[in-house]
Amino acid sequence: MWAGGGLAEALRWEAEARRWQVQAQRLDGDNVALRARVAALDGENVALRARVAELEGQLAAVQETAATLARRLFGDSSEQCPKQPGGRPQPQGEPGSAEADGGDGDGGGAGGARASGRRRGRGQQPGSRGHGRRDYSHLPVEEVVHEPDPETLVCPACGAGYAAFGEETCEQVDWQVVLRRVVHRRPTYRRGCGCDEAKGVVAAPPPPKPIPKGRFTSGFIARLLVAKFGYGLPVHRVVGLLASEGASFAPGALCGVLEATAGLLAPLAAAIAERNAQGSHLHIDETSWKVFEPLAGKANNRWWCWVFVGADTTVFAVKPGRGASVVAEHLGIDLDADTPALPDGRALVVSSDFYTPYQRLGRDVEGVANAWCWAHMRRYFLRAGQAHADLAQWTADWLERIGGLFTAHRAWALAPAGSAAEAAASQTVAAAVARIDTARHAQAADAGLAPAAAKVLATLGREWGGLVAFLEQRGVPLDNNSAERALRGPVVARKNCYGSGAHWSAKLAADAWTILATAAQHGLNPTVWLGAYLDACAAAGGKPPPPATLAGFLPWTADAATLTAWQHTPGGPSP
Repeated sequence: MWAGGGLAEALRWEAEARRWQVQAQRLDGDNVALRARVAALDGENVALRARVAELEGQLAAVQETAATLARRLFGDSSEQCPKQPGGRPQPQGEPGSAEADGGDGDGGGAGGARASGRRRGRGQQPGSRGHGRRDYSHLPVEEVVHEPDPETLVCPACGAGYAAFGEETCEQVDWQVVLRRVVHRRPTYRRGCGCDEAKGVVAAPPPPKPIPKGRFTSGFIARLLVAKFGYGLPVHRVVGLLASEGASFAPGALCGVLEATAGLLAPLAAAIAERNAQGSHLHIDETSWKVFEPLAGKANNRWWCWVFVGADTTVFAVKPGRGASVVAEHLGIDLDADTPALPDGRALVVSSDFYTPYQRLGRDVEGVANAWCWAHMRRYFLRAGQAHADLAQWTADWLERIGGLFTAHRAWALAPAGSAAEAAASQTVAAAVARIDTARHAQAADAGLAPAAAKVLATLGREWGGLVAFLEQRGVPLDNNSAERALRGPVVARKNCYGSGAHWSAKLAADAWTILATAAQHGLNPTVWLGAYLDACAAAGGKPPPPATLAGFLPWTADAATLTAWQHTPGGPSP
């Protein structure tokens, strides 16, 4: 039995124990809540770290874009290699060019400037064999005789005359533009008898004209087409040039001539496009082009100028869209089929950049293989180094690897097929590819690699299959520079005339570029060739010539004598 004091003490300790039990339970609850809070904070911390990494990546991309835009706006246009540590510049030049390959411009391979560590200069190289003066003997000749003063032909002492003794000659090249009216006179004759079988009046038929009732000859129209679409001159500048030679024309009159000519050129351009679409290898690219006539269903006037460069043809197309359907239309591919494929089961290698429509063609269409452009891939490395100073050496190393690949590939392309040099060059190319492959795998595994560098290497890895597709076909180049060079003409025209004012003029521009670019591939004089073709249109009554006649104007079917006549005509422009 508890004593009075002991019972009170026991009750106090029991109450104290219960209080601590309640406190412990509360603390346990708080501990659970705090643990949950800590776990939530850890999750938020991970998310914040991921967000910080994402923002750092976006910042790096923005910095790279800003550096690229600033370079485009304020820097030079060449993609030169950066300087190596120590200030010595690496060999410079565009990938695939003689400068970038270290060659001498004659297919000499790696030597000269690259071997000595010096940049190869432009133009004629010291010590190399010159080509001498150009030959202009095919031009018309106008002889001017300069006789000395008669007083100098008499001896001042005895008065005896001088005798002729040979001559001295020198030559000048004159430039004259002659605009003239060609007046066709057709004498008429009336009959001198009363026979009913005889015609009352006889006259020669009127001269054929490419544009019925038009005032311009085939030569004039050919020169107008070459000036506008070959050299990118707007019509108002052509009007100014003609005015400086004494002939005043309204711009609307020349535009009317171009519109009337559009139907004459269309069949010739279509024949070129048909042959181009049947090729086994095409360079394809596109650039923006504006058409200022509204199109139903299109919200703006931004169209696209496409180019397809084949072995012996070049085709342009101005289309309102930029999707794979444009290429499919040109190649005759039905993208809506269950298994899209090239007609007749053909195979095609497409050299291009990494744009999505080309990706789709190589992925979805049977027979189409992508060969990605190494010049574009090189550009990604170059821009990363330009935007991030800490990647300068990394960029220089990669440009050196890619430059080595271009050098090896050039030697491979120039080596005779089946020769020992070709076999050795093939091994060198394979070694250059293996070197790049090893470096990309090693650097991609580096967790400390800068985000900008990792992004470029991710692109290299993702597109690796198309970048090495050239190994399977010797004739496939490393870059898509052929298509980019072909687009320079339209780009110049875009800067000068902003685009096309109507749908028909956009179609005419594409057809004219197609015809002129194909003529250039065959070394033809475009003015002479177009003039002859328009003469054939005139003979057909101001319409496109019949198929048999049209076939004779295709460079790949014309006979050698006709090609020679088109390449050069005495007194005409140089090819």
